[in-house]
Amino acid sequence: MTPAELAQASNSAVYASMLVLTLAMVFFAFSFAAGRRRVTALATTEMVESEGGAAVITRTEIIDPIVPGRRTANIAMSLTWLGTALLLVGVVLRGLWAGRVPWGNMYEFSISAALGILVVYLGFSIKVDVRWLGLFVVIPTLLTLGLAVTVLYTEAAQLVPALKSYWLVIHVAAAIICAGAFTVAAAISALALLRGRAERKAAGAEVTGLTERMPSQERLQIMANRVIAFTFPLWTFAVIAGAIWAENAWGRYWGWDPKETWAFITWVVFAAYLHARSTAGWRGNRASWIAIIGWATFWANYFGVNLFINSLHSYAGV
Repeated sequence: MTPAELAQASNSAVYASMLVLTLAMVFFAFSFAAGRRRVTALATTEMVESEGGAAVITRTEIIDPIVPGRRTANIAMSLTWLGTALLLVGVVLRGLWAGRVPWGNMYEFSISAALGILVVYLGFSIKVDVRWLGLFVVIPTLLTLGLAVTVLYTEAAQLVPALKSYWLVIHVAAAIICAGAFTVAAAISALALLRGRAERKAAGAEVTGLTERMPSQERLQIMANRVIAFTFPLWTFAVIAGAIWAENAWGRYWGWDPKETWAFITWVVFAAYLHARSTAGWRGNRASWIAIIGWATFWANYFGVNLFINSLHSYAGV
């Protein structure tokens, strides 16, 4: 394929992925709003003989729990897998068009970060039923892709000298995984706040409303903690790898450049989260808020520094 054909194919794959993910979002929304779980039971009667005469015994057998929205949730998950595959094709074709890894500007990192969000979510879904989370993962993914194709899009170009290093693959690959994992953890933490509020309103009774389909607040907080506990060492590695790369590119490991500073702030916030989870007085809603703040600092670093601050790390390409 010619470069022009590769460019067209990459863009088409990204747009096709957005279309499929939009459909997935709609089906996830239908599933999320479908209502509470119902149980179907079959009652049977039989006559038994006893010393006192015949007696009638009624037996109740659970046939199958009916979960409203299960079918639409399954369709949404299938569409999410398809959308992820299409986005992967778009990212790979972008790299073939550029003749390098597709992480040289904000557009390329954005579509790769969106792919990272989906991959983390789908990887999570292999072991845990997280269809209830799908809507809150697909929405930020679509927003990222929408911003990428409308505001951040730029033609593929050669890398600036500072980016021509194998550390680009190591450092940015780790950052992409962290972007996906931090986003999933933030979504779970936000839902934990909503679920906790519903549980407090229910005052010990069964939770009703939109949050009834979610796990308990405690279970959500445990899930978010596991994701962040996995991601934090990877983010630590990404920061260290960036420092090593900076020494190779600019002759110093750390210079308190705005992106370096914000990367460190993100590291501190998530370190505080893990400390909060180990401290009884800071568990619950406080820990969830810290996770959300950490996610916000990560994306503020990415968008804010690249778009609004002139620094050594300004490689927006827009």
